Parts: sequence; C-alpha cells; structure tokens
Amino acid sequence: MWKNFKLNKFLLLIPLTSLMFCFNSPKNDDEKMQTIMVSVKNTLSYLHYSPKPINDAYSKDVYKHYFELVDPAKRYFLQSDMDEFSKHESKLDDYLNVGDLTFYKLTIDRLYQRVDEIDKITQEIFSKPINLEEDETLILEPKLKKAPTTKQEQYNEWRKFIKYNILQEIESMNSKEEIQKEKKDSVQKYKLKDTIKLEILTPEQKRVKATDEVKDLVKETFTRFKKRKKMDWFTVYMNAYTEVFDPHTNYYSPKDKEDFDTNFTGKVIGIGAIIQEKKGNLYLGALTIGAPAWKSKQLSEGDKILKVKSKPKEDAVNVVGMLSDEAVRLIRGEKGTPVTLTVQKKDGTIKDVTMIREEVAIEDTFARSIIVTSPNGKRYGFINLPSFNADFEDSKGRNASDDIKNEIIKLKSQNVEGIVLDLRNNGGGSLTEVGDIMGLFMNAGPYVQVKDGNGKIQTLKNKNEAPIWTGPLVIMQNELSASASEILAGAMQDYGRAMVIGSPQSFGKGTVQTFVDLNRFLNTEDDFGSLKLTIQKFYRITGESTQRKGIVSDIQMKDFFTYAEIGERYDDFALAWDKIPSTNFQKLSYFDIKALEKASSDRMAKNSNYQLLLESAQWRENLDKEESITLNQSKFNEVMKQRKAQIEKFKALTKFENGLKFTMYPGEIEREKKDEVFKKKSEIWVKNLKKDSYLQEAMNILSDMKAKS
Repeated sequence: MWKNFKLNKFLLLIPLTSLMFCFNSPKNDDEKMQTIMVSVKNTLSYLHYSPKPINDAYSKDVYKHYFELVDPAKRYFLQSDMDEFSKHESKLDDYLNVGDLTFYKLTIDRLYQRVDEIDKITQEIFSKPINLEEDETLILEPKLKKAPTTKQEQYNEWRKFIKYNILQEIESMNSKEEIQKEKKDSVQKYKLKDTIKLEILTPEQKRVKATDEVKDLVKETFTRFKKRKKMDWFTVYMNAYTEVFDPHTNYYSPKDKEDFDTNFTGKVIGIGAIIQEKKGNLYLGALTIGAPAWKSKQLSEGDKILKVKSKPKEDAVNVVGMLSDEAVRLIRGEKGTPVTLTVQKKDGTIKDVTMIREEVAIEDTFARSIIVTSPNGKRYGFINLPSFNADFEDSKGRNASDDIKNEIIKLKSQNVEGIVLDLRNNGGGSLTEVGDIMGLFMNAGPYVQVKDGNGKIQTLKNKNEAPIWTGPLVIMQNELSASASEILAGAMQDYGRAMVIGSPQSFGKGTVQTFVDLNRFLNTEDDFGSLKLTIQKFYRITGESTQRKGIVSDIQMKDFFTYAEIGERYDDFALAWDKIPSTNFQKLSYFDIKALEKASSDRMAKNSNYQLLLESAQWRENLDKEESITLNQSKFNEVMKQRKAQIEKFKALTKFENGLKFTMYPGEIEREKKDEVFKKKSEIWVKNLKKDSYLQEAMNILSDMKAKS
C-alpha cells in the first residue's frame, strides 16, 4: 500500500536544514554513495512512522540481514571472510551516520574476487568426470550451513551443488520423455496423425547432455554477475539498512524507481516488445499487437538485437553481451521520439528498423471480467483485479476503480445475478482507489482509518451515494492478498456488504508507504534515487489493524499457500499489530453469514478434489522443508520414484474441471480475430478458470446468497 502523499506540508514541521547536508554535486560514484547513505539515514530518522535508534543493536540486525541478501546459501564467502567482516558488525550504524563506505567496499570487492575464483573452480569441476554414484549429501537448509573454512571445502560445496543440478536436469529429461511417450502411445492407440517427437536417450547420453546444460547455466550465471555494476550492489546494501526499520521501507535507485512506476501505472513508453537474454545475446520476444515494433512489420520474435540507437544525434550502442535491463532502458524514452534497432534476422541478414516510441499498456495490470454460467443455468460475473493501479501523473491515465466500473457495466448488460471480485495474489497499490471501488458497491461511509507516527488518526471516507452494483457480492482472497486488497475486503466485510472467502487469513500488510525523492534534500540536479518510506499504519473501521493478522475470511478454504510461511507475521522486522477506537459506521448485514458458512463447509467436506488439493499442498510444503538431499544417482532416482508415486496420486487435480461455462464479450471475441497475443492470453486465462475449484465454490456461495429480510 502506498499513496500519493504530498510531503511538502509534512516537512514544514521539520527543519529542512537538518536534512540538507550536501551542497556540491558528487564528483564520482563513491561520493554519490556516501551522499545517499547520509540522506537515507536522515530520512529514516525524521520521517519513518516508527524510527529506530541508530545504535549497535541496529547495526547487528543490519549486518545479519545484509548477508542474508548477499550470500543467502553461504556459497561465496569463506569463513575467513566472515571473520574479517565480523569486526564491523557493530559499526554499521556509525558508517551510516557519516556515509562511510569501508564495509560496503570491503564486502563487495571480496564478493567479486570470490566470484572470479569460483568461476575458475566450476570450470575445473566441469573439466573432470563428475561421479554421480558417490554417497554424498547436499544440505539444502541455509540455517544448517556454515561458510566453508577452506578453498577445498568451497570446491566440494560447488561440486555438490553442480551434481545436484545435473541430477535434477536428468530427472527433468526423464519426466519429459515419459510425457512424450504417453502422448505418442495415445496418438497411436486412437490412430491419430502422429506428430509427436520422441527421442529416447541412453542414461549416458542424458548424463552428458545434462552436464552440458548445467555447465552453460553456471557459466551464464557468472557472466551475468560480472556484468552487474557495483552500484547495483549498493542498492542491496542500502536495503539491508532500510528493511530493518520495516520490510516495506526500501531504497530505490533511479532505474528501480522507473520500473516501479511502470508496473504501478501499467504503461511504458517504448516499442512494445519483450527483450530476452539467451547465452549472452539479446533477442526480441513477443511483440504487443498494435505497438511500434509490431506496426513496423520488419521485426519478429527471435530477432537478435545487435545495436540500439536511442537518439537521432547519438551513436548506436552495441548491446551484444549487455544485460537485458540495460538494453531496455536504451529502448525506452520519451513519447513521440525515434529509436532505431539494428537486428540480425533468422536468415542472417542485418536490418536497421526505426520506430517512434508510444505509450504501451501492460494489460496484465488491469481489471478484466467474464460472464460465468453455473450448472444450474444462472449467470454470474467474475472480475479479476491484479492490482490497485493508478496513474497520478496523467489525469487520463487508467486506474483500478474506473476499470472495475467499466467491467460492472459490461456485466450488468449481460444480466448477471451476482458478482465475484477476485483479489487473490493482489499485493495492493493506491489507497485512494479502495474508496472509489467501495463506492461502486455501496453508499457513502468510512472505509479505513489512518494513523501517523505522531498518533494523529484520520478517517478516509467514500463519498459516493450512487453505487452501480447492489446485488450479491463475493470477494476472493488468499495469503498473497495484501495492503489495499485487505482494506477493501476488510471494509466490505465489516459493513456486511460482501462475503469474503478464501485462505484463513490474508497477508497482513497494514502500513502505508510514500516515495521520498532524496534529491529534495540536496542542492544538486543529480538523481540519487528514492526511499519508499513507511509513514502511516491503517486500521479497519472497527479499529483493528490489518498488520500481521490480515483479514480472516468469512468462509475459509485452505490452499497451497496456507501451509507455507507467507505473510507479514513471519518477518522479523514487521511492525506490531495494535488497535485504535472504532469509527462510526452503519452495518448493513446483507446476508446470513452463518448459514452460508455451514452450507459451504458441508460442500467442501464432500469435495474430493478439494480434499486432495489440501493433501497435495501439505505434501509439497513438507518437500520444501527437507533439509538435505542425496547426491547418489541410484538413491536420488529412488527418491524421485517415491515422489512420482505421490504425484501420480495428485494427477487428478490437473484433470479437474469445475463445470462452469465462461463467455467472453462480443468485442473481445472480435479482438481475438486480430490480436494473436490477446487470444492466447484469453485461452490460457479461461483454461485456468475452468480448473479453479475455489471459483466453483464462490459461484455456489453466490447462488446461496439471499439478503436478510
């Protein structure tokens, strides 16, 4: 959750001179990093909702978190490195106060040194026969591992890690082979046209092929690592400091902030093409229909990108060997400006293609609906909202509330009897969109209380008195529904306007963030990035915080995430749950919740697919918690055989269909005829909806819903 918070008024309460500390533009990266460190420290201390004392205890937390970010699997640093680093464990607070780069430069220089050494180590490992019949074990749980004490230990750790990946690759080949064989047998059984490619490899051929695949993967990993600039690691270093304040306070470099804005607004200025990295080269991926790359009629998926000319008067930049995100930034630019790509076509010809940059919408960000017909013949509406997107910079830009409104209007035209709003996996977005969406379903009223660091409480209200849907409403959530999703679900639940169904509880993110540009405190034109800063906590209209506890579903249905450690409550640095007084609101009590819950509970108890899904979820979570794995191929194969026997039991889940019929709108059916990408995405979407047992139950609940008399 974050909001378009106007910080200027807030800063009137703070002496600006206390935050302004640099009056000259930094001359190099070191000075820039030092400036950022002190600016971040001052911003955290003055503006964070719950500032921590910058002391030795804080330093030790930062130290621990930093190595969890940099070397989580304990494969890079030696114990001698960690012993040397530990001398700084209680000094990181002092370094932050004055912008001292000693620890950062020591650890990152050592990291690059170790990567160079490990690159050579892995090359040596691959230069010798790799014995897959030794009785060895790889520890999977990082908490049980220690940094290697010698170079030989480090060698052995990487050798085991490589063996594990080879065994996994062989197993993947075996699985694909079995699937292809089953398909071929089926085709031959029913005397259909046989186009199935089936290549049976010997165990030795699989071993060689798997080894080559892993060798390429490891080589590419180190190549990408070495291309990464040290300034990128500085972002990781700063986030070790910020995330100890709370997990949602983060430092964003200028390019990271650009990516955030792109995802938040759902639009990008560019050519409408995915850029993919393969073995050190960049290729065009899927082209967005109607975007500049597609309209050029000269570019195709699979073209190799050789150069990018960002501006007419600048030289083209050779992008061979460049990281994809760096090339993307060369391709993006101002709307209406030209960009030229030099590409190598699949036939080997070289071509320059000039395009005019346009605004390209990322449609997966926006709400989408479809008509659902239940087996009983009733028609309902289903709306999926991936995020609470908003465009604060463009008054004509898209936002979640307008999109939801348009989808409701479309559904009403199809005479649906109820609506399901799907907030599963929705991590939140704009706070203001929550009230606007609420106003589409009910009359005016408060929807959230917000408290700042000084204890001041503000109640935000929806002022709309003309809802456009007053019929039955179900809201779906899961453990990944967070922030704005929780505010909306919580408000609709508190009023009794909607039934909230899904996981026992949502994520539990009850804090509000805003972006603070670090430049505003500095006398410079340089871009120092931004701090996404927690400035407030929000509370339900009942007074209860959603922090850590989330929203408890009216009708609880466990899923794959229920058994995993997902949620704010599992983060060591998450802010605490608390409560404030309730605000005045009028409960609607639309539905008989207890009757609906009992009917659903009875159905799910008899639902064999649901029961099997829960068994599968528990089994998979137990797998994830395994602390070690054998590296002896015979024993590894036996473990895989046992797992396959379990997976065979769960195969029925992949064949499940919920019996619901999905109908797209006439306009979308017409669009599919012209837009192959949209057609493919729609087919995948509908295919997944047909396999959604939770959606099946949501429709059953809608069918049961009757307003209380």
